[in-house]
Amino acid sequence: MYEITVKKTFAAAHRLPDYKGRCAAVHGHTWTVEVSVAGVSLDENGMLIDFIQLKEMVTQITRDFDHQYLNDLKLADSVVTTHPTAENLARYIFKQLGKLLPPNLSLTKVKVWESADTAASYQEGV
Repeated sequence: MYEITVKKTFAAAHRLPDYKGRCAAVHGHTWTVEVSVAGVSLDENGMLIDFIQLKEMVTQITRDFDHQYLNDLKLADSVVTTHPTAENLARYIFKQLGKLLPPNLSLTKVKVWESADTAASYQEGV
């Protein structure tokens, strides 16, 4: 089994409305999204999937987040905008990316970093 990982960053603000603490106020992060996909066979170039192609898929999903206030976004998954936590963003990105991947690849994990030392991940089938 092969696995590759790409990272993509974006800057965005959010607030956690029901949170008791400083994160209830509007604040921003430079978010990092880390995506891992796996598969058993390589293409004719010896690649599971081109890093550039996978990163473009992640960009397609996250481009609307960049320099935005996440609480105001209109997404198919309203829990993300009601509670725009790293956990909910990871699940949203996972679900959206799963629709874009070729059938020979499986999405193993999406990890969303709010800072250099705090992250949340989402995966299925564990």
